[in-house]
Amino acid sequence: MAMPSVKREWTVADLADLPEDGNRYEVLDGVLYVTPSPSADHQTAVGLLLRLVGDYLDRERIGFVFIAPADVTFSSRRLVQPDLFVVPLRDGRRPRRFEDVKHLLLAIEVLSPSTSRADRVAKRTVYRAEGVDVYWVVDLDARTFERSVPGDPRVEVLADRIDWHPSGAERPLVIDLEEYFRRLLDA
Repeated sequence: MAMPSVKREWTVADLADLPEDGNRYEVLDGVLYVTPSPSADHQTAVGLLLRLVGDYLDRERIGFVFIAPADVTFSSRRLVQPDLFVVPLRDGRRPRRFEDVKHLLLAIEVLSPSTSRADRVAKRTVYRAEGVDVYWVVDLDARTFERSVPGDPRVEVLADRIDWHPSGAERPLVIDLEEYFRRLLDA
């Protein structure tokens, strides 16, 4: 379960002392979150999004997509591992080290029962504060995507389609959500 710890104020440096036990560890504003390994449905949803976003970025060449586990460190009190995230290219190339990632064009979290609150509240707060261009939360049970952007407290809940048109791209990525969820359930 993605539960905040009751320990002290955590820092990113504290993570070095934790075991390699298959859990995912994140620090959100000094609070440690521990998440168990994801389900097969979760991983299938992430994999399908990886293909869709990756194919789009192959055409548009404005960023590179990564998949968790991968640490994105915003500060000594903020380390996240988005399920999927897009970073801008630097001189036409992807960053070679995660330490070089300072800005996200897109962050995506696929909800699990144990991560719902952290993804919808704590991570959304961090992503907005860190200026992540767009944040998607994928709700497999409701078959919806939630879209958030910095500077707008509203959350847009989408069931038909979602589009993403990052700066520098000629065309947007458009995902038919009914088709996405149909492919997911048929996989």
